[in-house]
Amino acid sequence: MSAPTTPTPTPNAPGRLPLIGHGHRLARDPLPFITSLREHGNVVRIRIGPTPAYVVTDPVLTRRVLVTDAASFAKGGKIIDALRVFFGDGLATVADGDTHLRHRRLMQPMFNKAHIAARGDLMIDQVRDMVSAWVEAERRDVYADMNNVTLAAFLTALFGSDLPGHLEREFSSLLPQIMKGTIRQTILPGWVTRLPLPANRAHAQRVSQLRTLIDQAIDHRGGTSSGPQPEGASAPAGDAPCPHAAAARQEETAGLFDTLLTAEEPLERQQLQDEVITLLTGAIETTGTTLAWALYEITQHPDIAARLRQELDSVCGDRPLRYEDLDQLPYIRQVLQETIRKYGPAWMVTRTATRDVDLGGHVIPAGADVVWSPYLHQHDPQVFPDPKSFDPDRWTPERAAATRGSFLAFGDGRRKCIGENFAWAELTIILATILQVWPGIRLTSRAPRPQAVVTVKPDDLAMAFYKKVSSPDELMTKQ
Repeated sequence: MSAPTTPTPTPNAPGRLPLIGHGHRLARDPLPFITSLREHGNVVRIRIGPTPAYVVTDPVLTRRVLVTDAASFAKGGKIIDALRVFFGDGLATVADGDTHLRHRRLMQPMFNKAHIAARGDLMIDQVRDMVSAWVEAERRDVYADMNNVTLAAFLTALFGSDLPGHLEREFSSLLPQIMKGTIRQTILPGWVTRLPLPANRAHAQRVSQLRTLIDQAIDHRGGTSSGPQPEGASAPAGDAPCPHAAAARQEETAGLFDTLLTAEEPLERQQLQDEVITLLTGAIETTGTTLAWALYEITQHPDIAARLRQELDSVCGDRPLRYEDLDQLPYIRQVLQETIRKYGPAWMVTRTATRDVDLGGHVIPAGADVVWSPYLHQHDPQVFPDPKSFDPDRWTPERAAATRGSFLAFGDGRRKCIGENFAWAELTIILATILQVWPGIRLTSRAPRPQAVVTVKPDDLAMAFYKKVSSPDELMTKQ
């Protein structure tokens, strides 16, 4: 759509300072600042340093950016550019065009419901083993725990159940450091991240180590069916190897990533690395953050905790969760969706205008950054009354219909998150399993403050877990 003949003046956000623009607001109080822009118009100009960016506050216009006029708003901007330097051209960072379409087509089968279901019970077993090992009443760093459990479950789903233990341990130790370094890269000026500083060199070295680990995992998966037998191994006397049994064993241990390795048009090794890095970093940070906030809200609402336990008891009884149970847990899904609405997970996403374009009567010049915020849209009081309150019943079928278009946590259009189905399954598995194993939860830290970096994470969150609930007042509220 071309620029309007008589454009609407685009308002400037107040509080701009020389040289740094609105950078002080984005650094000091980003969430109040981004939500305040709604008061100034449906498109508002801010300055990130000397550079203008256009924040879209109307979800209808955001859908135009993501869906209707997506060709005029390419994947790009400061956050994406910073991620692309280190993570290459994975599905989340690769530029629009044929490469993106080809990669998405190749990866789509990994995330269909049948593929996820085939690995669901393996994930449940992994999660249950991990959380069962926690010590009752011990004070735990819940944000770190949720990232660790999420990573372990995702590695099981991605690479299969037979990933060597040393690789899993190295992934677990390396990825949190890489996530910290990545966040640093996105908030610092580009020229700083290119200097030969110790922190920059350390981050680049860790990403290189991650690529080496991914290579080892890929080689392991590639050798599962065709690699040589261990020295001295042989079939039992008088028995010929059974190809059907071998295929069954391979299917039992196969991961989602095997879909890419066996594709008719396989990706090059560098591209495989880029996609695994994208999947790991995209899945761990957002899922772990959501689970940490969900557990916090459960500790603050004994009525919600009781409803969750009742739902789990009615579906599972005394037996452990099974993958087939997930569709019968609608209230857990509502709690998770309300958590995502309230806390993000992403609070600011960028696109780049490919040409001069009319957006709601405002002229967006070619090359300008366009910012949209799931957090802003999901805190709109016109759509979500009392948006700071935690109300899972917003997501009953009757009420959820009225919010359509404003829940944008997974994006929309051709760049919508390819792993949404997997994310819902993993979130439900982990939260349900924790509540089954540890029905009593108590907050042992102060109430956490939201910290907006890439995701909206809790700044400090500690809890203790119990096998029994002796009373809601004792175990489900702050100490």
